[in-house]
Amino acid sequence: MGRLTGKVAIVTGAGRGIGRGEALALAAQGAAVVVNDIGGSLNGKGREERVAIAVSEEIEAAGGTACPNFDNVAEPAGAEQLVQQAIDTFGRLDILVNNAGILRDGMVFNAEPTQWESVIDVHLKGHFLPTHYATAHWRQRSKSGDTTHRAIVNTSSESGLFGNAGQTNYDAAKMGIASFTMAVAAECHKYGVTCNAIAPRARTRMTTSTFEGTSRASEFDTPERHAFDPMDPDNIGPFVAFLATDEAAEITGQTFVVWGGIIAHVRMPYVADVIEKAGRWTVGELVEQQNGLFKEVGRSQFEGPRGHARLPRQL
Repeated sequence: MGRLTGKVAIVTGAGRGIGRGEALALAAQGAAVVVNDIGGSLNGKGREERVAIAVSEEIEAAGGTACPNFDNVAEPAGAEQLVQQAIDTFGRLDILVNNAGILRDGMVFNAEPTQWESVIDVHLKGHFLPTHYATAHWRQRSKSGDTTHRAIVNTSSESGLFGNAGQTNYDAAKMGIASFTMAVAAECHKYGVTCNAIAPRARTRMTTSTFEGTSRASEFDTPERHAFDPMDPDNIGPFVAFLATDEAAEITGQTFVVWGGIIAHVRMPYVADVIEKAGRWTVGELVEQQNGLFKEVGRSQFEGPRGHARLPRQL
Protein backbone atom coordinates (compact mmCIF):
# COMPACT_ATOMS: atom_id res chain seq x y z
CA MET A 1 0.00 0.00 0.00
CA GLY A 2 1.44 3.33 -1.05
CA ARG A 3 0.79 6.60 0.74
CA LEU A 4 -1.48 7.73 -2.11
CA THR A 5 -3.47 4.54 -2.59
CA GLY A 6 -7.06 5.36 -3.50
CA LYS A 7 -6.23 8.88 -4.66
CA VAL A 8 -6.47 10.24 -8.20
CA ALA A 9 -3.95 12.67 -9.70
CA ILE A 10 -3.63 14.84 -12.79
CA VAL A 11 -0.18 15.80 -14.04
CA THR A 12 -0.02 18.31 -16.90
CA GLY A 13 2.89 18.20 -19.32
CA ALA A 14 3.57 14.65 -18.10
CA GLY A 15 4.82 13.16 -21.36
CA ARG A 16 8.48 13.96 -20.81
CA GLY A 17 11.05 15.15 -18.30
CA ILE A 18 9.95 16.37 -14.89
CA GLY A 19 6.24 15.77 -15.56
CA ARG A 20 6.88 12.16 -16.53
CA GLY A 21 8.88 11.63 -13.34
CA GLU A 22 6.12 13.21 -11.25
CA ALA A 23 3.48 10.96 -12.82
CA LEU A 24 5.62 7.86 -12.17
CA ALA A 25 6.30 8.88 -8.56
CA LEU A 26 2.61 9.48 -7.84
CA ALA A 27 1.70 6.14 -9.41
CA ALA A 28 4.41 4.37 -7.42
CA GLN A 29 2.67 5.60 -4.25
CA GLY A 30 -0.64 4.14 -5.43
CA ALA A 31 -2.37 7.08 -7.12
CA ALA A 32 -4.28 6.63 -10.36
CA VAL A 33 -2.82 9.19 -12.76
CA VAL A 34 -4.24 11.14 -15.68
CA VAL A 35 -1.20 11.79 -17.88
CA ASN A 36 -1.80 15.05 -19.73
CA ASP A 37 0.41 16.19 -22.62
CA ILE A 38 -0.30 17.55 -26.09
CA GLY A 39 3.19 16.47 -27.14
CA GLY A 40 4.22 19.84 -28.53
CA SER A 41 7.67 21.27 -29.17
CA LEU A 42 9.52 23.57 -26.75
CA ASN A 43 7.76 26.58 -28.25
CA GLY A 44 4.35 24.94 -27.94
CA LYS A 45 3.88 24.08 -31.60
CA GLY A 46 2.88 20.68 -32.95
CA ARG A 47 1.09 17.76 -31.38
CA GLU A 48 2.13 14.18 -30.63
CA GLU A 49 -0.28 12.11 -28.57
CA ARG A 50 2.13 9.22 -28.31
CA VAL A 51 4.16 10.85 -25.52
CA ALA A 52 1.23 10.83 -23.07
CA ILE A 53 0.22 7.33 -24.15
CA ALA A 54 3.76 6.04 -23.58
CA VAL A 55 3.91 7.32 -19.98
CA SER A 56 0.44 5.93 -19.26
CA GLU A 57 1.53 2.55 -20.61
CA GLU A 58 4.74 2.71 -18.57
CA ILE A 59 2.75 3.24 -15.38
CA GLU A 60 0.42 0.35 -16.17
CA ALA A 61 3.30 -1.95 -17.08
CA ALA A 62 4.70 -1.31 -13.59
CA GLY A 63 1.40 -2.34 -12.02
CA GLY A 64 -0.11 1.14 -11.66
CA THR A 65 -3.25 2.77 -13.00
CA ALA A 66 -3.22 5.57 -15.57
CA CYS A 67 -4.87 7.02 -18.65
CA PRO A 68 -3.63 9.56 -21.21
CA ASN A 69 -5.13 12.96 -21.92
CA PHE A 70 -4.30 15.28 -24.82
CA ASP A 71 -6.20 18.46 -23.93
CA ASN A 72 -4.66 21.93 -24.09
CA VAL A 73 -4.75 23.18 -20.48
CA ALA A 74 -4.28 26.79 -21.60
CA GLU A 75 -7.78 26.70 -23.08
CA PRO A 76 -10.90 26.67 -20.86
CA ALA A 77 -12.53 23.75 -22.68
CA GLY A 78 -9.35 21.69 -22.53
CA ALA A 79 -8.78 22.26 -18.82
CA GLU A 80 -12.42 21.52 -17.99
CA GLN A 81 -12.36 18.31 -20.02
CA LEU A 82 -9.15 17.22 -18.31
CA VAL A 83 -10.62 17.57 -14.83
CA GLN A 84 -13.84 15.90 -15.93
CA GLN A 85 -11.93 12.97 -17.43
CA ALA A 86 -10.27 12.27 -14.09
CA ILE A 87 -13.64 12.31 -12.31
CA ASP A 88 -15.42 10.26 -14.98
CA THR A 89 -12.66 7.68 -15.34
CA PHE A 90 -11.62 7.19 -11.71
CA GLY A 91 -14.57 8.59 -9.77
CA ARG A 92 -12.73 11.39 -7.98
CA LEU A 93 -9.85 13.87 -8.07
CA ASP A 94 -7.40 14.47 -5.22
CA ILE A 95 -4.16 15.82 -6.68
CA LEU A 96 -3.37 18.38 -9.38
CA VAL A 97 0.20 18.89 -10.54
CA ASN A 98 0.49 21.88 -12.88
CA ASN A 99 3.68 21.31 -14.84
CA ALA A 100 3.07 22.10 -18.52
CA GLY A 101 5.11 24.93 -20.01
CA ILE A 102 6.89 26.27 -23.07
CA LEU A 103 9.82 28.57 -23.89
CA ARG A 104 10.06 31.45 -26.33
CA ASP A 105 13.15 33.25 -25.11
CA GLY A 106 14.19 36.76 -26.07
CA MET A 107 15.74 39.84 -24.52
CA VAL A 108 13.23 42.46 -23.38
CA PHE A 109 14.31 44.92 -26.07
CA ASN A 110 13.79 42.54 -29.01
CA ALA A 111 11.16 40.03 -27.86
CA GLU A 112 8.00 40.11 -29.94
CA PRO A 113 4.66 40.65 -28.16
CA THR A 114 3.52 37.24 -29.43
CA GLN A 115 6.46 35.63 -27.60
CA TRP A 116 5.22 37.19 -24.37
CA GLU A 117 1.59 36.28 -24.93
CA SER A 118 2.20 32.63 -25.72
CA VAL A 119 4.45 32.01 -22.71
CA ILE A 120 2.14 33.86 -20.31
CA ASP A 121 -0.83 31.93 -21.71
CA VAL A 122 0.68 28.46 -21.35
CA HIS A 123 2.25 29.02 -17.93
CA LEU A 124 -0.21 31.29 -16.12
CA LYS A 125 -3.45 30.30 -17.85
CA GLY A 126 -2.21 26.72 -17.93
CA HIS A 127 -1.98 26.86 -14.14
CA PHE A 128 -5.12 28.91 -13.51
CA LEU A 129 -7.57 26.95 -15.67
CA PRO A 130 -7.00 23.41 -14.31
CA THR A 131 -6.85 24.90 -10.80
CA HIS A 132 -10.12 26.75 -11.42
CA TYR A 133 -12.02 23.63 -12.45
CA ALA A 134 -10.40 21.39 -9.84
CA THR A 135 -11.04 23.77 -6.94
CA ALA A 136 -14.62 24.42 -8.07
CA HIS A 137 -15.20 20.65 -7.90
CA TRP A 138 -13.49 20.36 -4.51
CA ARG A 139 -15.47 23.29 -3.11
CA GLN A 140 -18.71 21.53 -4.04
CA ARG A 141 -17.46 18.26 -2.55
CA SER A 142 -16.52 20.09 0.65
CA LYS A 143 -20.00 21.61 0.92
CA SER A 144 -21.35 18.06 0.65
CA GLY A 145 -19.28 17.02 3.66
CA ASP A 146 -16.22 15.58 1.90
CA THR A 147 -13.30 17.35 3.62
CA THR A 148 -10.48 14.98 2.65
CA HIS A 149 -7.09 16.49 1.86
CA ARG A 150 -6.58 17.65 -1.72
CA ALA A 151 -3.27 18.91 -3.04
CA ILE A 152 -2.14 21.25 -5.80
CA VAL A 153 1.54 21.42 -6.75
CA ASN A 154 2.49 24.25 -9.11
CA THR A 155 5.70 24.66 -11.07
CA SER A 156 7.64 27.87 -10.66
CA SER A 157 11.31 28.23 -11.57
CA GLU A 158 14.55 29.57 -10.17
CA SER A 159 14.69 31.76 -13.27
CA GLY A 160 11.44 33.33 -12.14
CA LEU A 161 12.45 33.61 -8.49
CA PHE A 162 15.93 35.04 -9.13
CA GLY A 163 15.78 36.47 -12.66
CA ASN A 164 17.48 35.13 -15.79
CA ALA A 165 18.52 37.29 -18.72
CA GLY A 166 16.76 36.48 -21.96
CA GLN A 167 13.66 35.08 -20.25
CA THR A 168 11.60 38.08 -19.18
CA ASN A 169 8.37 36.43 -20.34
CA TYR A 170 9.14 33.08 -18.69
CA ASP A 171 10.44 34.73 -15.52
CA ALA A 172 7.38 36.95 -15.15
CA ALA A 173 5.12 33.92 -15.56
CA LYS A 174 7.07 31.80 -13.08
CA MET A 175 7.16 34.48 -10.38
CA GLY A 176 3.47 34.99 -11.05
CA ILE A 177 2.94 31.29 -10.38
CA ALA A 178 4.64 31.63 -6.99
CA SER A 179 2.27 34.47 -6.06
CA PHE A 180 -0.69 32.56 -7.52
CA THR A 181 0.26 29.66 -5.26
CA MET A 182 0.09 31.79 -2.13
CA ALA A 183 -3.28 33.24 -3.12
CA VAL A 184 -4.83 29.86 -3.96
CA ALA A 185 -3.54 28.46 -0.66
CA ALA A 186 -5.32 31.27 1.21
CA GLU A 187 -8.54 30.97 -0.80
CA CYS A 188 -8.91 27.20 -0.64
CA HIS A 189 -7.56 26.23 2.78
CA LYS A 190 -11.03 25.95 4.29
CA TYR A 191 -11.96 23.37 1.65
CA GLY A 192 -9.11 21.06 2.63
CA VAL A 193 -6.91 22.10 -0.31
CA THR A 194 -3.18 22.71 0.01
CA CYS A 195 -1.32 24.57 -2.70
CA ASN A 196 2.47 24.67 -2.96
CA ALA A 197 5.02 25.36 -5.68
CA ILE A 198 8.32 23.83 -6.67
CA ALA A 199 11.20 25.39 -8.57
CA PRO A 200 12.88 22.29 -10.00
CA ARG A 201 16.45 22.12 -11.26
CA ALA A 202 16.93 19.23 -13.66
CA ARG A 203 18.12 18.20 -17.12
CA THR A 204 15.17 18.76 -19.44
CA ARG A 205 14.53 20.01 -22.96
CA MET A 206 13.99 23.46 -21.46
CA THR A 207 17.13 23.71 -19.34
CA THR A 208 19.53 22.23 -21.86
CA SER A 209 18.29 24.61 -24.56
CA THR A 210 18.31 27.60 -22.19
CA PHE A 211 21.86 27.16 -20.91
CA GLU A 212 23.49 25.69 -24.00
CA GLY A 213 26.63 27.70 -24.77
CA THR A 214 26.65 29.48 -21.39
CA SER A 215 28.92 29.15 -18.36
CA ARG A 216 26.30 26.92 -16.73
CA ALA A 217 26.05 24.37 -19.56
CA SER A 218 28.37 21.89 -17.84
CA GLU A 219 26.02 21.68 -14.84
CA PHE A 220 23.61 19.70 -17.00
CA ASP A 221 26.11 17.14 -18.29
CA THR A 222 25.32 13.48 -17.70
CA PRO A 223 27.63 12.05 -14.97
CA GLU A 224 29.72 8.92 -15.25
CA ARG A 225 27.89 5.61 -15.23
CA HIS A 226 26.62 4.53 -11.79
CA ALA A 227 27.27 7.97 -10.25
CA PHE A 228 24.35 9.81 -8.68
CA ASP A 229 22.91 12.22 -11.22
CA PRO A 230 21.67 15.37 -9.45
CA MET A 231 20.16 16.63 -12.70
CA ASP A 232 18.02 13.55 -13.34
CA PRO A 233 14.44 14.86 -13.72
CA ASP A 234 13.17 11.82 -11.82
CA ASN A 235 14.69 13.34 -8.65
CA ILE A 236 11.79 15.79 -8.48
CA GLY A 237 8.88 13.34 -8.31
CA PRO A 238 9.26 12.03 -4.74
CA PHE A 239 8.94 15.52 -3.22
CA VAL A 240 5.84 16.22 -5.31
CA ALA A 241 4.36 12.91 -4.15
CA PHE A 242 5.19 13.87 -0.55
CA LEU A 243 3.32 17.19 -0.88
CA ALA A 244 0.29 15.20 -2.06
CA THR A 245 0.22 12.94 1.01
CA ASP A 246 -2.02 13.47 4.00
CA GLU A 247 1.16 13.80 6.09
CA ALA A 248 1.83 17.09 4.27
CA ALA A 249 -1.67 18.47 4.81
CA GLU A 250 -0.38 21.33 7.00
CA ILE A 251 2.10 22.58 4.37
CA THR A 252 0.54 25.17 2.08
CA GLY A 253 1.40 28.42 0.30
CA GLN A 254 5.09 27.52 0.16
CA THR A 255 7.73 27.39 -2.58
CA PHE A 256 10.64 24.95 -2.67
CA VAL A 257 13.74 24.63 -4.86
CA VAL A 258 14.17 20.92 -5.61
CA TRP A 259 17.45 19.66 -7.04
CA GLY A 260 19.06 16.23 -6.80
CA GLY A 261 19.13 15.42 -3.09
CA ILE A 262 18.42 19.01 -2.00
CA ILE A 263 15.09 20.49 -0.94
CA ALA A 264 15.35 24.23 -0.21
CA HIS A 265 12.47 26.16 1.34
CA VAL A 266 12.27 29.60 -0.31
CA ARG A 267 11.10 32.50 1.84
CA MET A 268 8.86 34.41 -0.50
CA PRO A 269 8.90 38.24 -0.44
CA TYR A 270 9.45 39.45 3.07
CA VAL A 271 10.64 42.72 4.61
CA ALA A 272 14.39 42.66 5.18
CA ASP A 273 16.07 45.96 6.15
CA VAL A 274 14.13 49.10 7.09
CA ILE A 275 15.02 52.74 7.55
CA GLU A 276 12.59 55.15 9.16
CA LYS A 277 12.17 58.68 10.48
CA ALA A 278 9.35 60.63 12.08
CA GLY A 279 8.44 62.55 8.93
CA ARG A 280 8.85 62.58 5.17
CA TRP A 281 12.26 61.72 3.76
CA THR A 282 14.19 64.17 1.61
CA VAL A 283 16.24 62.97 -1.34
CA GLY A 284 19.41 64.14 0.38
CA GLU A 285 18.65 62.16 3.51
CA LEU A 286 17.97 59.05 1.43
CA VAL A 287 21.31 59.43 -0.33
CA GLU A 288 23.02 59.54 3.08
CA GLN A 289 21.03 56.68 4.64
CA GLN A 290 20.64 54.31 1.68
CA ASN A 291 23.09 51.73 3.02
CA GLY A 292 20.63 51.08 5.83
CA LEU A 293 18.41 49.37 3.26
CA PHE A 294 21.12 46.85 2.39
CA LYS A 295 22.39 45.53 5.72
CA GLU A 296 21.23 41.98 5.09
CA VAL A 297 21.71 41.77 1.31
CA GLY A 298 24.07 44.16 -0.42
CA ARG A 299 22.79 46.36 -3.20
CA SER A 300 24.94 44.38 -5.62
CA GLN A 301 22.14 41.77 -5.35
CA PHE A 302 23.89 38.84 -3.72
CA GLU A 303 21.32 36.37 -5.08
CA GLY A 304 20.94 37.79 -8.55
CA PRO A 305 20.68 38.49 -11.33
CA ARG A 306 21.92 34.92 -11.86
CA GLY A 307 18.80 32.91 -12.57
CA HIS A 308 19.28 30.40 -9.76
CA ALA A 309 19.67 30.09 -5.99
CA ARG A 310 22.91 29.60 -4.12
CA LEU A 311 22.66 26.00 -2.97
CA PRO A 312 25.19 23.47 -1.61
CA ARG A 313 27.14 21.51 -4.16
CA GLN A 314 25.86 17.98 -4.69
CA LEU A 315 28.07 15.17 -3.42
